[in-house]
Amino acid sequence: MPDYPKEQLWELYKELPKNLQKATFSEEVAANIQEVCKDNGITDDDVIFDITKNIGYVFLGLLPPNEFSDILEKELKIEKKKAKQISSEITRFVFLPLKKSLEALYQTQLKAKKAKQEQVKKKDRYREIIE
Repeated sequence: MPDYPKEQLWELYKELPKNLQKATFSEEVAANIQEVCKDNGITDDDVIFDITKNIGYVFLGLLPPNEFSDILEKELKIEKKKAKQISSEITRFVFLPLKKSLEALYQTQLKAKKAKQEQVKKKDRYREIIE
């Protein structure tokens, strides 16, 4: 994935729906990314930064969500099984809450992949907001 000039990224950002703009700098999204990385043994700050940058590219319309796993594997050199696991969890905790906006941006349907049996054993971090 190429690096884009900051000016180009800001222009794309200004055109985004408000919820994608908010998610780009959201503490909750950042916490979810950190948790997914920690749960999958990713501790290198540079790798976490690159994962976060690519999530930002998804928000900006530069990287389709269905290609996220491939980027983790091919460009960030994360083992295929682990890349798929990280991608699945990022889809669940980061992309799916923004499903309608991302589907409109990419004009495609966003679906969560079913968890494998071994994945179900992990603790569930999903918590609904109580108002």
